[in-house]
Amino acid sequence: MHDITDAAEPQIEAWVFDLDNTLYPASCNLFTQIDTRMREFIADLLGLEQDEAYKLQKRFFKEYGTTLRGLMDIHGLPPEEFLDYVHEIDLSPVDANPALNSALEALPGRKIIFTNADTGHADRVMERLGIGHHFEEVFDIVAADYVPKPNPGVYQILLDRYGLDPKKSVMVEDIARNLQPAADLGMTTVWIKSDSPFGNWGADGDYIHHVVDDLVDWLEAWAKGTIN
Repeated sequence: MHDITDAAEPQIEAWVFDLDNTLYPASCNLFTQIDTRMREFIADLLGLEQDEAYKLQKRFFKEYGTTLRGLMDIHGLPPEEFLDYVHEIDLSPVDANPALNSALEALPGRKIIFTNADTGHADRVMERLGIGHHFEEVFDIVAADYVPKPNPGVYQILLDRYGLDPKKSVMVEDIARNLQPAADLGMTTVWIKSDSPFGNWGADGDYIHHVVDDLVDWLEAWAKGTIN
């Protein structure tokens, strides 16, 4: 584990945040809604029973990085209708987070969202949280040409598009395996500890530099220079 407080503050120039279960707590259970809608979509699309649709959904997620990518590659699905359907969810469990807003305000450097969801979903979630004004851009699955994390190539596209120096950038994410490509490129990585089996994939990797229970507490500690 390396310590980003070893570097002078100006050396950290950019912060790249995942969205779901990272900027809001996993206890909001938004993914339970998304998960259900993905299963329904697959069952209707392919004429499958719900349990078979669920198995296929999880297999695609594991093998392709997202269920959508599997549906595109194997079944030629146009992605827009899938994204629109699965993100039509109730966002009321996500409350405004003044503490996160203040922590982001105190955090020096550029801030970008990097998500396997789409920009519409990201914007709606950030509106609920009251933090959208901190982020200069959402690099979503559409911008990535539907190539999801953790495909290494898409991380390089992110860096190139925004002119980010990986050695001066931090990536924050709740799915551990999604941090490996970032670390391989030289980014500092922060894993939001997860109880989810998917979130824990790769959690024992040495590419995770910081393990965090509470994002706000950690950001506040970093801004104060007390991370160790």
